[in-house]
Amino acid sequence: MSRSIRVDAVLVQAVIAGALSFAHLHDLAEAAGQTGWKAWAYPISVDLLLVAAWRRLRTARRDRSAWTWFVIALAASLGANIATAGLLDLHDVPAWLRILVAGWPALAFLGGTLLVHTPTEPTAPAQPMDDEPAAPEVEMHRTEEPEPAPPAAATPVLAPAPPKPAPPAAPAVPAALLDHARKIADTHRASTGTPMPADALSARLGLPAPMADAIAAELQLT
Repeated sequence: MSRSIRVDAVLVQAVIAGALSFAHLHDLAEAAGQTGWKAWAYPISVDLLLVAAWRRLRTARRDRSAWTWFVIALAASLGANIATAGLLDLHDVPAWLRILVAGWPALAFLGGTLLVHTPTEPTAPAQPMDDEPAAPEVEMHRTEEPEPAPPAAATPVLAPAPPKPAPPAAPAVPAALLDHARKIADTHRASTGTPMPADALSARLGLPAPMADAIAAELQLT
């Protein structure tokens, strides 16, 4: 089964631009006194530094050193293209350009080493986005509960004083006994003209003191 090869215009353009830049760098290095295999090594050194700086920029956009070396490599490549366009006499290269071309290998080695061996800052892992925003975390502070106050000393409760015993009720006096005592008291009043004392009536009847007092109270004797 035949396989069709798709030619990308951008890829073709990149190959043409790389070949032309490679040839210009070779011509400039050869004109600056670097002959033989050395003139072919210069374009490779410039392109490798340019690729290393570009790869560094893809992983660390804010790396200033990567931008610095990328600009240096781009200036070397672009400068060689402009210099070989007739603005520079390749048969009479100035001394400063010869010095710059001769010192380029050391400069390219320094830049490549720094780009490769300088650690990149770790990027924070992306947090998964939930459908609902996460509730803000609330820091819980433990509040100390006040200690309970000690119980107040119990005041002694005084028991109520026992009620005083009620005086014994006066005994009931039979009606016949009361009539008999009245007759004796009336006789004593009639003979003496004075009321009969209660103790005398009690002695005359021979009754106990409570009964005698009850009869005296009824007869109003003193």
